[in-house]
Order: sequence, then structure tokens, then C-alpha cells
Amino acid sequence: MRYELSAQPDTCGPPSIARPTSRRRLLGVSGAALLTAACGPKGGEQAEDESGVQPRAKSGGAPSGEAPNGALGVNFNEDPSDMSFSQVRALSAKWVRGFVPMTDDLDTHAPGRQRSIARLLDANGGGFKTILSLKFPFLTLGRSLPTVGSKEMAAQLKRVDRVLDAVMGKMDILTIGNEPFLETLDDERDARLNVFYEHVAEHVIGYRRKHFPHGCGTRLYMGALNRLDQKDGRTPATERWVAFVNRKPELEGLDIHPHVDSLQAAGTYVQYVVSRLDKGKKFLATEFSLVQHWEDHMGDKVPAAYAEKYQVPPDTRVWQVIGNAIEKPFPQERWDDFLAMSPWFASHKDYLTQQMRMFRETGRLAVATYGVTQIESMQTGWGAHKKPWILNPLYANRTVRKENGKVGRTTVWFDSFRALQGS
Repeated sequence: MRYELSAQPDTCGPPSIARPTSRRRLLGVSGAALLTAACGPKGGEQAEDESGVQPRAKSGGAPSGEAPNGALGVNFNEDPSDMSFSQVRALSAKWVRGFVPMTDDLDTHAPGRQRSIARLLDANGGGFKTILSLKFPFLTLGRSLPTVGSKEMAAQLKRVDRVLDAVMGKMDILTIGNEPFLETLDDERDARLNVFYEHVAEHVIGYRRKHFPHGCGTRLYMGALNRLDQKDGRTPATERWVAFVNRKPELEGLDIHPHVDSLQAAGTYVQYVVSRLDKGKKFLATEFSLVQHWEDHMGDKVPAAYAEKYQVPPDTRVWQVIGNAIEKPFPQERWDDFLAMSPWFASHKDYLTQQMRMFRETGRLAVATYGVTQIESMQTGWGAHKKPWILNPLYANRTVRKENGKVGRTTVWFDSFRALQGS
């Protein structure tokens, strides 16, 4: 149909408490001032010696060599089908990230052939650096967290081992958990969540120590914290998450996913982790965007200049224009015009640059990865209330038609991303 009308228990003893530095006010601050307010680390500069090499964990299997520092790569989430390595090279990116759902499919099918893992292994073989996140989708499956010692936990760990057999020593970074606090049943997002993930982490650490006693190329991080910009997203369980990372020398840090409505909100994420992580620990940001801001404007009327230029009824809504682009991809110029003429988007055209500056100025960013292509799930069920993830990616392959063999792009993101590779 056309959318333009005619007239989405700690297993190793009690946790220490992460002691945050004093919080700083963030609202009303932007640019460099926001970075200073949100990220100024107290009690812990970046833990690198003059060679840029992080201290090694003292137990077996610890990685050696130069640790990543301030890198920007691409993320395909669970679906790499629209991403080609030539597209990644065109962005001058060196890092590729995806996640694997830890479901029972992995019990009967070779993990190395699962699409995310297979594509990351191919990326590794093609000279890219790789990040794999282990996603435990308990919420989607409607299942409770397994308890330590249960048959269910044994099954989970066996599944983890099958994946580790395929990826350990090959992936550059493995994160234990994807978005744990969003992928667990609501009433289990407490110490029970910590117990499960800490037990899995200890198991992964033990696997690496056993199979790579003389060192392993895979660095370990804990999965992402979400909603840290909201008061109910900062809980005893998130404090324990950071505390666990701090006391485990085998863990290099943790991940964050600041999908927010403003840079100020992202600053809250960054301040939270940087002020709590110990010296020597870093953070990843394997997903980040302004999707909450885009969502607030899906019901806005189309810009008058756009309506006039493309003969669209003036009461057409933003979500309807995007729906039309999904149904019949636009020429590149029209997609660029739509975004440039929309104040809610154009006023944030430097978002990617500003967000990376915030991350990097902490001195604690290991790698950030940004959405690379518009995947199928972004357009499925498109409507007025669908979360507009489709506005985030670098390539607009589902809303812009190919022209002269060239894949469509969201030009402002594409150009900013490439510029950030040299900054």
C-alpha cells in the first residue's frame, strides 16, 4: 500500500560494590562541555603503558599484544545478509560486530555455520577485527534464568562450549551477554541475572584458560548495559555488573548500548560506567543511536519544502514517507532531501561525530560499532508505531534504490563515519 495519501548469587563470593565518583550535572550541556561533564574520569585514567598495551590478566589464556583503543567499526546485529565486505571497506572500517542467539538450534547445527558466526569468521579471515556477542534471549522465549547446578544450566553451558569451540582464539572480542537486562524476564532483572551471567563468565574464562594456556587472541567483555539514562535502569544489579568486571582480571571491561533521545542522555551512560570502572578497564559501545529521538517525530507532518518539491500532500506524516521509501525505494537525492529538510533530523546531522568524540575523550573506549545496513526486521510490519531503527544505518539499502550499481546510503552518516576513521 502507499503511505503518502492522495489529497518498533555471584558464583565466586560476594561482589564488591563499585564506588562511583561524584555525579556531575549533564542537562543543558553540549559539545566539549558535555564531554567534560559526562566523562571526566576521576580515580582512573586509561590503563595503558606507553606502548598502548593493557596489563595482562595473571591467569592463563590472557590475550597479549596491543589492545583496541578508540576504534569505530560496523555492526550487523543478528543479520549480516545485506552486508558485503566491499561495503565495509568502502567505509574504511576495520571492525565488524554481530551477535548470536544462544538457542537450541546450536545444539544440533554446527555453530560455525550459524549466519552471524559464519560471517564473522569470514570477516576475520578477510583481515577484519571481529566482535561476537552471546545473546541469551530468555524474554523472547518466555523462560526463566537457569539456576546454577540445574539441568537447564548444564544445557546452556554445553551450548556455550559448542560456540567457544568455533570462535575462541578467532574472534578478537567476545562479549558475554548481548543486552542482559532487556533479554531477561522483568521480575528476574535482579541478583538472579547477575548469578547466571557471572556463572557463564566464569565458565568462559575457565574454557579459555584450559584451551589456551599460553595466551589467546580473544579478549573478554561483559555484555551491554541499557537504559542507564533512566533512573530505573540504574539498579543494584547494574552496580554488581560493574563490580564483577572490576574484580575479574580476565575481563577487560563491559559493553553499553546507548539508544537515546539526546547526547545528554548518552552522557549519562558514559559517566555511569567511566566513573565506576577500575583503572585498566575499558568499555565497548557496540550499539548506539538516537532512535528514541527519531521515534518522537514519526507523527510529525512532512516538511513543507519536501512536500512542495515532491508533490506530497502537506498533511503526510514522517512515518508515511518512510513507508513509501520502503515500498518503492527513493532516488538517493530524494532520501537525502527528506532528511535534510526535516528539522528533527537535520539538527542532529553531527550526532555520529559528537557521540564518538564523547566516547573517545574518556580515554576508555575500546571499540564502538555503528549499524551498517538496513536489515529486514527494520522494515517488517512498518507502521506509525514501529521503532524507526531504519533511520540509523550507514547504508540505506532498503529505502534508496541502487544507482549505477551503487548501494543507497544515508549520506550524512556515511560521510561522518568515514571522516571519523582518520580522526
